[in-house]
Amino acid sequence: MDHGTGHWPTIHALRNGNQTAFINAETGAATTFRELEDRTNALAAALRDIGVAKGDRVALVTLNGVPMLEILFAIWKLGAIGVPINWRLSASEINYILDDCGAKLIFHSPGFAGTVREAAGEDGRLIEVPDNERLQNGRTSTYETLIAEGDSSRAVADVELDDICTIMYTSGTTGFPKGAMLTHGNFLWNAVHNANLDDGIGRADISIAAAPMFHIGALGIHTTALLYVGGTTVVMETFDPVEWIKAVARHHVTVTFAVPAMWAAIAKAAGEIDYDFSSLRFNLSGGAPTPLVVIEELGRLGAELSEGFGLTETSPIASYLDKADIVEHLGSIGRPVHHVDTRIVDEADNDVPTGVVGEMVFRGPTIFAGYWNKPIETAAAMRGGWFHTGDLARSDEGEYLYIVDRKKDMVITGGENVYPVEVEQALHRHEAIADVAVVGVPDEKWGESVAAVVVLQPNARATGDEIIAWARQRIAHFKCPRSVLFVDELPRTATGKILKRQLRELYVGDSAQ
Repeated sequence: MDHGTGHWPTIHALRNGNQTAFINAETGAATTFRELEDRTNALAAALRDIGVAKGDRVALVTLNGVPMLEILFAIWKLGAIGVPINWRLSASEINYILDDCGAKLIFHSPGFAGTVREAAGEDGRLIEVPDNERLQNGRTSTYETLIAEGDSSRAVADVELDDICTIMYTSGTTGFPKGAMLTHGNFLWNAVHNANLDDGIGRADISIAAAPMFHIGALGIHTTALLYVGGTTVVMETFDPVEWIKAVARHHVTVTFAVPAMWAAIAKAAGEIDYDFSSLRFNLSGGAPTPLVVIEELGRLGAELSEGFGLTETSPIASYLDKADIVEHLGSIGRPVHHVDTRIVDEADNDVPTGVVGEMVFRGPTIFAGYWNKPIETAAAMRGGWFHTGDLARSDEGEYLYIVDRKKDMVITGGENVYPVEVEQALHRHEAIADVAVVGVPDEKWGESVAAVVVLQPNARATGDEIIAWARQRIAHFKCPRSVLFVDELPRTATGKILKRQLRELYVGDSAQ
């Protein structure tokens, strides 16, 4: 029996096959549930014929698009494992992920061909996926040939809810990313949670997927969840606030998800062009705290925000703050969603009293299955059967949760998670740098920006612009410092630990070069 995510199109193809599952925002092309079922069955059969089997990992370095979703559902039908990869990463970073997961096949968009070939080498694993430019030009592709030659008849796979369906790589505290293993059951329960929120999603809803779907937020909220309930998703290849506003009006979008930097851009654009947000009923912000000024401006425009909190490891939604509470409980991440248990604990994993800061831990059916090939890290994260988030938080008498700091010092910039140690390790290779610490500093546009505090080698000379340019050649651009502050020495504890809180205070009070 197929109890997996790949079975979802099958159900809706039988019940309401002529309803639209996906719409290409740029071309307007619609895919019905019947067409989605036939195409994903054919692609699954073609992948099986070239050797993809249950448990094999298939990587995707692709732009948002209906093809990306077709690939994932075809993979899931086989019981194989999809590995969406951030296309903003450098070739060396992509190479690490491909090697770590042991990718058997790699789908990629045309614009990423050079980077993917540099990362994977010239071999038979690469399959190019058409982007909107190629779709509009009517050019043939290996991808469409696979579908045309595949058998579209239903082939039942032996897939269970506990089987791994997706590995999503998160930045690692050791400097290397970790592959969070998500199960078919994780995706199922995430869909159930989204349907049971105060403004929960349903079959009549139309969403817009604009955030990159190599992140669990964009993929799980509301894209796969809405497909589970039989709704429609408008898919944008990349985010553009003006085009987003036009698509909302054109397709009468009802539910949306975006990170705060995207919402800020939408609010700004809506003040400069004609807009119609009358169809919107549920707008979710996540990935980072949303500034009050953005919340208020969007409310004035008719797009009231709710906030969700989650992590890749919680697949993703773990708590929810309804739009009715967002101003009164500003700064809160809301209350836990159904079926997710939450505790605030001390270093010995004992519960702390209400109002006392401790580490936030979760337990429930959306919690991931562990880190790929990393049993030690998995055991540490899942101590006592609870997922330890690394976030320091407190709760109030109403059981609202508030994050007060990030235990792991992660920087969230424009919805992208950046671990300082990754950037620090890269910068340490610069010949002029003797010591360096990376912190997140407030940024009006991105929420936070990456900042480097640098100690130069004796007699060495370097400018901030030079260091930033050097870094951009070696790591993903969103991870690179946007500013550099030079100091004589880094503040440290008696045991040698860098006092990053002092650095953040110093940075805000000083001027970067």
